Amino acid sequence: MQKRKLGSSNLEVSALGLGCMGMTFAYGPAPDKQEMISLLRTSVEKGVTFFDTAEVYGPFTNEELVGEALAPVREKVIIATKFGFNIETETTAGNLPPLNSRPEHIKAVAEASLKRLKTDYIDLFYQHRVDPNVPIEDVAGAVKELIDAGKVKHFGLSEAGVDVIRRAHAVQPVTALQSEYSLWWREQEEEILPTLEELGIGFVPFSPLGRGFLTGKIDAKTTFDSKDFRNNVPRFSEENRKANQALVDLLAKFAEQKNATPAQIALAWVLAQKNWIVPIPGTTKLHRLEENLGAVAVELTEEDLKELNKLTSQVKVQGARYSEGAQKLINR
Repeated sequence: MQKRKLGSSNLEVSALGLGCMGMTFAYGPAPDKQEMISLLRTSVEKGVTFFDTAEVYGPFTNEELVGEALAPVREKVIIATKFGFNIETETTAGNLPPLNSRPEHIKAVAEASLKRLKTDYIDLFYQHRVDPNVPIEDVAGAVKELIDAGKVKHFGLSEAGVDVIRRAHAVQPVTALQSEYSLWWREQEEEILPTLEELGIGFVPFSPLGRGFLTGKIDAKTTFDSKDFRNNVPRFSEENRKANQALVDLLAKFAEQKNATPAQIALAWVLAQKNWIVPIPGTTKLHRLEENLGAVAVELTEEDLKELNKLTSQVKVQGARYSEGAQKLINR
């Protein structure tokens, strides 16, 4: 497995990480716990060293799963988790809890996450969503105190805009930004990626496979479990899936020429953008993990990248990537 450094920090991780959310949360009933522990440990054996979780995934059960699975190999892996929600507050189905990034709450979350993760330090601690009621300088200051205390190694942001990134970075250097980025969501290229490059901040794209759509295994006829959050995502309406199929069809033809799968090409494309980008595709299946890891060996030439840009520019992707409520939490 190739390694990459997140920006100008000394945080070195496997070129491909593993998003763990779906192992307990968001895509329907949680899979068997022991199977997920086995999958996590197998991923380490295959060279994955970077694992992404959050207190809100479950809530809490995802951190517990990751902690139990990785405890035997803790010194070999990098664990990222997140703070930023009032999880104890009751919410209606499909809605996230209210935001809370007050400094005292951040510190309390850190202590609770450390226990669930069965560790005495968090490698990378992200603010999950920007809280407009708390100055980002206060958030960065709280994480800086946790870093000074040895409880956190690195500070991260998620779905933050340029102004917030700059202000946070001035108080406590930001090691990584985590936001959505893929062949069907490229908005980050306009302002975010140039800013990250300027400041020496790494980029960790989530949903690099378009929440499964870019694998070619989802079409207009696909039905999702009642607990699958994609039921509430406009981009995954039956009408929009039918329209967006054209993008996957083009990707599949290109992949065939490269003796790869659509998923491998989608991941290889992300990896080829910058050497400080580390995508974190999620999966609950061993064969999908192996397929995804195969993307690291796929070499895309400059001509390949031009061809992919040309192909994907032919299709205007239909539908918003979040429900209206979730969209309000982006880029505060």
